Amino acid sequence: MIRVVLVDDQTLVRQGVKSLLSLAEDIVVVAEANDGQQAIDLIPEIAPDVVLMDMRMPVKSGLEAVQELSAAGRLPPTIILTTFDDDELVLAGIKAGAKGYLLKDVSLEQLVEAIQVVSKGGSLVQPAMSQRLLSGLEGMSNHFVSLERPDPLTERETEILRLMAGGFSNKEIANSLHVAEGTIKNHVSNILSKLGVRDRTRAVLKAFELKIV
Repeated sequence: MIRVVLVDDQTLVRQGVKSLLSLAEDIVVVAEANDGQQAIDLIPEIAPDVVLMDMRMPVKSGLEAVQELSAAGRLPPTIILTTFDDDELVLAGIKAGAKGYLLKDVSLEQLVEAIQVVSKGGSLVQPAMSQRLLSGLEGMSNHFVSLERPDPLTERETEILRLMAGGFSNKEIANSLHVAEGTIKNHVSNILSKLGVRDRTRAVLKAFELKIV
């Protein structure tokens, strides 16, 4: 069972998302928070498998919550809940450690799939991201450590990085390339090292930045 914490200041949104997730067999909402400060206090105690986090909230924003939890090493796999006009906040949230984003009018199938993907270590930073969001990479300075001139990737590493950008897990990449999962883990480790980043999401962002994918 995938344990989810839902963070949103709008009661109607929380109720709607919770009702959708109640239809999924392998997902349960174990707690809710209505602002960023509540999320910061609640999430380390609950230790959920996945967090659904709104960005625009009172007291402390979702971005502040992500940043603070990430800095403390207490941020679970987190999906940003957003609207079409939140591109800058989404990008900042992903750079702070979130694994991707969903629009608030997402379907049940998309919501369940997204939660399953990030719970297994995948990300939702996909090539299908809006052009405005991708172009925002050029205008924002990096807030995470990376190499300005990373070592060149091999053809296979580039292929794997593109699949990572599609949100696929190591197991799914291994199956699609017909190799062992351990082989993919080694490639991913090399990719992170060459790009000078610490996790998959930052690797994908760096790849977009450098126009590798």
